[in-house]
Amino acid sequence: MTSTNHTDTVFYFSVNAPYEQCEVLYIPSMPDVVMVSESGLSVQVPTNRLRPFVKPNGIKGRFKMVVDANKKIKSFERLA
Repeated sequence: MTSTNHTDTVFYFSVNAPYEQCEVLYIPSMPDVVMVSESGLSVQVPTNRLRPFVKPNGIKGRFKMVVDANKKIKSFERLA
């Protein structure tokens, strides 16, 4: 778990996508996807951050992404 400080931004995402929708994560010409956070903000997420969570039935769970003041991702993790 990565520590956060007052300049970091934390985004929460709930994802429930079948495997067929996850196939886009492996297209080389598509390095990022846009996800809508639980707060309603659209956030660009690199596909390589999501790939480790793809299972044979897709991706399901709640995720937390911490971004520093320079918009660099500090952590991306599944919560549940």
